[in-house]
Amino acid sequence: MKVNLRDSLAIPVLDRVDRRILRLLQRDGRLTNAELAKQVNVSPATCHRRTQRLFESGYLRGVRAEIAPERVDRGTLAVVGVVLDRSTRESFAAFEAAVVKLPFVLDCHLVAGDFDYFLKIRVRDIADFSRLLGEQLIALPGVRQTRTFFVMKEVIDNAPLEF
Repeated sequence: MKVNLRDSLAIPVLDRVDRRILRLLQRDGRLTNAELAKQVNVSPATCHRRTQRLFESGYLRGVRAEIAPERVDRGTLAVVGVVLDRSTRESFAAFEAAVVKLPFVLDCHLVAGDFDYFLKIRVRDIADFSRLLGEQLIALPGVRQTRTFFVMKEVIDNAPLEF
């Protein structure tokens, strides 16, 4: 990993080996350091140092297992568009502070357009979603309207980031 000194802040620049490490870990986070080192053609010590630097620099935020939702009774996926009653910094902050506490919300994105936020939610079934909507989602601060889209088929889910 090289450092670019074009600003007063040192900005790490990815080289070919760093990019290969990121791509391989993205595809399989269970690779051991020895396996990873072999695949990128560096020593295990060098690979470990580079991987640690990628974490410390914020290129890698974590490594986690991908669970099959249907195996843990969360086979229904819904995308919910949320419109807030006001578009102010305070109303956005209140909504965001509350939504991060909901364990069934997988993703929450502030968006431009007809909605303020899109939420990705996994639940047991439509009845489970209906209960959560009535008890928790519409009770979030500032929520004026929601529109729910139930996913019929997941064509691409959590694809690797290309760079």
